[in-house]
Amino acid sequence: MNDPFKIDGPTCISFSGGRTSAYLLWRVLQSNNGLPEQALVCFANTGKEDEATLKFVHDCETNWQVKIHWLEYHHSEEAKFKVVTFESASRNGEPFAELIGRKKYLPNPVARFCSEELKGKTIERFTGTDTEVMVGIRADEPRRIAKLRARGLLLPLYDAGVTQLDVQTFWKTQPFDLSLAFRDGVTPLGNCDLCFLKGPEQILGLIKDRPERAVWWAAQEQKIQATFRSDRASYGQMHRFISDQSDMFNADGKIDCFCGD
Repeated sequence: MNDPFKIDGPTCISFSGGRTSAYLLWRVLQSNNGLPEQALVCFANTGKEDEATLKFVHDCETNWQVKIHWLEYHHSEEAKFKVVTFESASRNGEPFAELIGRKKYLPNPVARFCSEELKGKTIERFTGTDTEVMVGIRADEPRRIAKLRARGLLLPLYDAGVTQLDVQTFWKTQPFDLSLAFRDGVTPLGNCDLCFLKGPEQILGLIKDRPERAVWWAAQEQKIQATFRSDRASYGQMHRFISDQSDMFNADGKIDCFCGD
């Protein structure tokens, strides 16, 4: 059987900053005795990742002695991306806010241009269209496979039968790890901190933990005079409720409806 982690042509390992994509990188390094010359590792920073994610990416590049290209969306006459470092990477949502400002509307569950522009296209603009892309999709995420295959992406973790259990077991044996909690099968603070695709209970819990997390999201809604989702409260509303120390949950753990008409 062919090794799905073996690289024999121009390839980009897309590193999201989470444990699964880091495990993908480790498997590539093991199968190729290091990173082949024709391979690149890219991390596209939106500016809304938790600081722990940025540190984890940096830990991977220093502990494994591998070059990781830190990229950010940035529109200029020269290019639509810029190269940064762990030290210079945006930490206040600057790339995301710039994209929203240029689009003049907010991403939402139907039009998720944020992920496409801030990550996918930013990496493609850096690597070029002739480079194959590996992404960290596991064998226990089958609903995503067909769409990603159709886009021509390489899915070595899926092909190798790697599951979440394999990934978590691996990190328990390593000298460093992502310092974000893993519970109920997910990392709540993975990807953008208050991503609108996260469940409302999850977002409210994250705001309750650190109310300042909602400030940037509420500011974008205020700037565009719209909301990221029409089916639940705005980030500004959630921030105010949490700041007022209101009880956001019913006795059964569900959220009281305060969306209005």
